[in-house]
Amino acid sequence: MPTTTDVTAPAPLTTPDGRPAAALWALHPDLRHLNHGSFGAVPRAALAHQDELRQQTELAPVAWFPGLPQRIEGARRLVAPRLHVEAERLALVLNASAGASVVFGSLTLPPGAEVLVTDHGYGAVTAGAARAARRAGGRLVTAAVPLEADEDEAFEAIWAAVTDRTALVVLDHITSPTARRLPVGRVCAEARRRGIATLVDGAHAPLLLEDPVAEADADVWVGNLHKYGCAPRGAAVLVARPEVAEDLHPLIDSWGAGLPFPERFDHQGTLDLTSWLAAPTALDTVDRELGWDAVRRYTTALADWAQDLVATALGEASGVDCHARVGMPVGPLRLVGLPGRLATGHLEANAMRDRMLAEAGIETAFTAFGGRGYLRLSAHAYNTPEDYLDLVERAVPLLLAWAVEADPASAPVTVNPQGRREQ
Repeated sequence: MPTTTDVTAPAPLTTPDGRPAAALWALHPDLRHLNHGSFGAVPRAALAHQDELRQQTELAPVAWFPGLPQRIEGARRLVAPRLHVEAERLALVLNASAGASVVFGSLTLPPGAEVLVTDHGYGAVTAGAARAARRAGGRLVTAAVPLEADEDEAFEAIWAAVTDRTALVVLDHITSPTARRLPVGRVCAEARRRGIATLVDGAHAPLLLEDPVAEADADVWVGNLHKYGCAPRGAAVLVARPEVAEDLHPLIDSWGAGLPFPERFDHQGTLDLTSWLAAPTALDTVDRELGWDAVRRYTTALADWAQDLVATALGEASGVDCHARVGMPVGPLRLVGLPGRLATGHLEANAMRDRMLAEAGIETAFTAFGGRGYLRLSAHAYNTPEDYLDLVERAVPLLLAWAVEADPASAPVTVNPQGRREQ
């Protein structure tokens, strides 16, 4: 199997005491975890802290829940500096989609309003945007942004879809299906000049980008702490500009409903919110043991190398160009094109993810855009070049076999045990 690449593989990260970075996480040692971007992975220290908090809850629930809002406020004040924002602008929510739902449920759109999204949007958020538009008697408008569009081209494609009825623009900071940035700062600035509200879905951005909230400068920005930030799942933030914040209300009306933003979001009844309380532990652990700047540099370098390695190997084996041309690529998230008719839709992509785990023990992500399927690489500190060499060795032959299985008439190809094509 070809493994030649012109990009140099970075040296794996280690802790100050010489352990491999993976020692900080509780991931199964018999699996290859190459899809941090979907569900994240939580450091052992944060899991232990969350378990301790849950034990405190069960030992004395009547003592725990009345004091929970104060604990949440404390967590907010620890998380906010990591995003370079004031704690008074930041509310904790369950995930980025929940934060988007807060916006869709709180803002009053004018009758006949148009809500603008792009064709790179996350499906759940796009569905919420469509519902908000219907509720206003308006419609959802989708801007088509070519995968390879650079910043100027992407901005023009998005802004070309704006009309005098556009009341809300919803953009991904980093797109989930296509692993690219969108020019959120430019769009938000122009929208504000025109009096159009903006929501930026930064699900992947916290800690992956050094200062994502300022970069976007949206009316409302939402992002997951449980993706690149490695917090326990169910930990995310909503950051709002002051002129918008007082119109925002949590999805659950609790006894704090009459409090100002963001305090009313600290009151969520009897939900298990230990993920919020343990989130600062996850952020601090990675910073103390590895350093977030070092993690960003390493995962970007690893993704550069891995993308070239996998695309070259899969392309040489299949005879198909598998190098994806992505405008505004970002850090550790990269695409590799798939041959044939693999993963050409959302359901097919998820089925391939499940099959790769079952047959090869590799946790991966497959996505679809513009009628083509892609393997989405998503690296974190615990990944090493060995992970991707193993991906080439074991997954490429499977992908070739699946491509023929999906479309036997596409080419007279058979696959030998080394994963090479035979005519």
